[in-house]
Amino acid sequence: MSVAVATAKSDQSGVYEREDLLNGCQAVAQGVRLADVDVIAAYPIRPYTEVMDALSKLIADGQFDAEYIIADSEHSQFEIVKHASSVNARAFGGSSGTGWMYGMEALVVTATDRLPPLFVVGNRALDDPGAFGVEHNDAMAVRDMGWLLCWVTTPQEALEHVLIGYRIAEDKKVRMPMGLAMDGAFLTHSQHIVKIPSVQAAKQFLPQYDLAERRLHPDNPISVAPQVNEDWVMEIRRQNWEAAKRARGVIKEAYKEFNDIFGNRYSAPYYFDEFMTDDAEVVLIGIGTVASPARTAVRRMREKGQKVGYVNLRWFRPFPTVELRDCLSRFKAVGVVDRDFAHGSPDNCGILMHEIRSCLYPAKNRPVVVNFMGGLGGRDLSIADAQKMYQITEQAAKKDSMDEFVTWIGLRE
Repeated sequence: MSVAVATAKSDQSGVYEREDLLNGCQAVAQGVRLADVDVIAAYPIRPYTEVMDALSKLIADGQFDAEYIIADSEHSQFEIVKHASSVNARAFGGSSGTGWMYGMEALVVTATDRLPPLFVVGNRALDDPGAFGVEHNDAMAVRDMGWLLCWVTTPQEALEHVLIGYRIAEDKKVRMPMGLAMDGAFLTHSQHIVKIPSVQAAKQFLPQYDLAERRLHPDNPISVAPQVNEDWVMEIRRQNWEAAKRARGVIKEAYKEFNDIFGNRYSAPYYFDEFMTDDAEVVLIGIGTVASPARTAVRRMREKGQKVGYVNLRWFRPFPTVELRDCLSRFKAVGVVDRDFAHGSPDNCGILMHEIRSCLYPAKNRPVVVNFMGGLGGRDLSIADAQKMYQITEQAAKKDSMDEFVTWIGLRE
């Protein structure tokens, strides 16, 4: 339940209607309301559950109208969302952890059918063993399937990226499903002051959903997902490949349009943001709420004269290859923080580390790159942990060769 702030102020421009104290789940629900979503399919699993709870309350209170369908499983939930999207309904769903994995069949075909619903993933560790805490492997499971994939770090970003996500996904040049990921507990249930846009401003930014000639309707008989085998699969895969490439340009367009209406909320190149990196020699790069302890560590270390900074990666798919290569090539050393695992992969690194190393491979001024595994299962990554990662990365910059690429942080020996 949202709690109105006693000192809430109305924005004179009319762009924002009020401020509330919201957690990440509640902020997403407000974003769905402002996006005027037509169909919501719901099935509970923590930490995502509060999104569906908040949405049901908004509908019951008459704050917006949507078809709210409680499914019998995650798989059914995702199928409902997929089919609603195919008949030109703006659709929404979400899940976490093993629930996300249970619906994998539906998630894959939503992408190959080029349908643009938005799903929230409240990041959670994959059972077994049982754990409700955050890991990123659930959302990352769709990273190569034709999904847009974005992480947010605050409830404000969560609300705004519901609108931004639909704007990008539904663009006729893209038409890909949108995965909006946020760290379980650290963001899903962490409260912040959130500025809530007005309905008028949201409508100005986000056009109505229009699948056009691909709309499934009795008056428009078309074939969706036919059995094409080797005759057409290559061409269809190429179409998805092209859509993902075009998404890069649409992402930039969407952020520029958002800034035009809501003020300069996001800075180019939009895929990521930098913190105190102008004169930095060493940086960490991570995803999600690891940004909070990392930025605090940067402030404290800079007070001691250490030239460190932080890069927060927002968009994982499409991956900002060129922009991130240009960014990271400015530094002597880069420490990559993985809140995921990729057992048995090259050099036993995490998923993000592999993406970063591949991105930097053609760079003329390639920095030293090291990997940190930490925060798995919801274990806290502290400010002291971040400082330790900076120190190890600084030491790596001074060495001619690396004995180990990977350091586990916060591990009980």
